Amino acid sequence: MKKILFIFLLAVFHAQAQELFVFTEPASNMPMGSLGVRITGNVMKQKQEDGYNYRLLPELMWGVNKNLMIHAEGFTNNNDGGLAPEGFGVYGKYRFLSNEKVHSHFRMAAFGKISYNSSSIQQEEIDINGNNSGYQAGLIATQLLYKVAVSSAVSYVKATDNHHNKFPASQSDHVINYTFSFGKLMLPKEYKDYKQTSLNFMFELLGQTLGGNGRSYFDAAPSIQLIFNSQARLDIGYRQQLYSSMLRSSPNGFLLRFEYLFFNVLK
Repeated sequence: MKKILFIFLLAVFHAQAQELFVFTEPASNMPMGSLGVRITGNVMKQKQEDGYNYRLLPELMWGVNKNLMIHAEGFTNNNDGGLAPEGFGVYGKYRFLSNEKVHSHFRMAAFGKISYNSSSIQQEEIDINGNNSGYQAGLIATQLLYKVAVSSAVSYVKATDNHHNKFPASQSDHVINYTFSFGKLMLPKEYKDYKQTSLNFMFELLGQTLGGNGRSYFDAAPSIQLIFNSQARLDIGYRQQLYSSMLRSSPNGFLLRFEYLFFNVLK
């Protein structure tokens, strides 16, 4: 039994360790029947005034089967003063293509998200991961080649009213998001045991273009990722704006995330 568990965990994390991106999702899914808990913290420097924007996002994740996973996420933010709950979101991803080889694979997935938020709307940037109510639909493609993974995604996002806070009529309420992610497994040099700690380096490019007026932004986000005992994951990243022609309240700052997986819980 221990040998079977080792082979299973080794296969899962050797294939996915370097494509568990920090600021984006890959086309791969979490293991079938597993449950995960995740908490993400963001500390972002406010652009228009002194101070920082704090965001805390607790999340539950379910690997329904090998092709489908579902996330439920809560949003807390200090936009209107103290840190307080402001909404929730539901995310789903379906992998519809998988071309598997010995030391590589190519995968594609479709994803969607619906979010509700009650905070005030303070920027042109549309972000349904904690700032805007709305919905999103998109596609992801991920290529793994031994210890290197590259991934790209494009999506359409539509913002709606934030509860009683109406979406400004003067702003564009829909955008196109586009991302490019690079990940490399740095350590261990050779897998011998599923309890070995993995170190991954990531570099991601994140962009958005408003549909109404063509304004856009482009960010760079380097990060490191540690995976412990093939179940626990720690992400540390920094997001830096490279270019923007739109109003953004807090584009630059740090991300800290912890995640833990429970295998074979629901089957």
